[in-house]
Amino acid sequence: MMAHAVDRLIFGPDDVDLARSPLAGQFDAETYVLGAFNPALTRLPNGNLAMHVRVAEALRRPIRDGNVHAIRWDGGGSSDTARGRYVLDAWPLDLVDTADPRKFLIRGGRWKVMALTSLSWILPVELSPDGLAVVTVHYDKAIAPHASFQCYGIEDARVSKVRDRWLMTTCSVSPERHSTTLYSSDNGLDWTFEDIVLDHQNKDMLIFEGLIGGQYWAQTRPLGDLYFAYPPGSEWRSGPSINLATSPDALHWKPYREPGIRAHVDTVATARMGGGTPPILTDDGWLTLWHGVEPKEIVGIYRTYWSILDRDDPSKLVRTSHTPLLEAAPDLTRPIEDKMYLRDVVFTTGIVDAGDRYVVASGEADLACRITHIAKSVFAAPEV
Repeated sequence: MMAHAVDRLIFGPDDVDLARSPLAGQFDAETYVLGAFNPALTRLPNGNLAMHVRVAEALRRPIRDGNVHAIRWDGGGSSDTARGRYVLDAWPLDLVDTADPRKFLIRGGRWKVMALTSLSWILPVELSPDGLAVVTVHYDKAIAPHASFQCYGIEDARVSKVRDRWLMTTCSVSPERHSTTLYSSDNGLDWTFEDIVLDHQNKDMLIFEGLIGGQYWAQTRPLGDLYFAYPPGSEWRSGPSINLATSPDALHWKPYREPGIRAHVDTVATARMGGGTPPILTDDGWLTLWHGVEPKEIVGIYRTYWSILDRDDPSKLVRTSHTPLLEAAPDLTRPIEDKMYLRDVVFTTGIVDAGDRYVVASGEADLACRITHIAKSVFAAPEV
């Protein structure tokens, strides 16, 4: 990993006031912040930056009385969101596998079925223009579940500014579907729910920060348990890839017929991959930061990589690098070592232009928000 002049944690579990959480006072059980991480990043009209932080709020004692418990938003069968409340569900321990601290698997079915040990909501956090100081934590603008398709939480916001409107994609989690949902804003802080825009397990949707040929473009990442093999000798590795889609209105999306960014057979470090930051336009094309995952134990090693895509056809690669741009930084998390439950994970989710550099926001160890300043020269074409 290359060294960066500015690289620090800016917001973490101890910075969240759970007395102001959407879950506060909803049930008789203590919660804590499992992680405040994977922040979207955008610049506001006043010049400040806004992170939209995923707060994973978990039960302090999920296992008791022979059961493991999950938090769920319950609408009570009503379309009136004001009547919704948060409840606890109990699952007998002999029916589940609790090896992963983030979730538990329910045994016995034909399909892989799981529930979460936390419920996530989105907290807007306003930062100084360089991203290095917290200005305001906007609890009054928190984005929380409001419908049955979000009953297990809202995860991993990504924010793009397209012309004069901010667009935010999130993952909404429920037994109905693991969908991508869209919010819009006129100021980057006050959000209106638009609709479900992608169906089950199409994650890491990143809307390009600009139109191409009058169309909205996005990166997507459908998941599944089955992939077909590339032929022997191919340069590509079968598995999850970063696909492309287009839309006339940011609501109705059509998959693009050409592939996007695929895992390269020469590196196991990107055996699994997905989108990171919304693509932004540079002089050389669309700059996109994405994550590659090297298999290791349960979760794997997450690193950040980059590519530049053609400005008129983002399925065409201008250049990329197999060298990680960011890796997990144990020195940064050492002061909060007592809260660590994952290692080897950096998950980059936001980028803004800051003159001769970019301000980049990442989730570190599924625990805290990391801000890194990266010189634009890092992405320049090599001299010949």
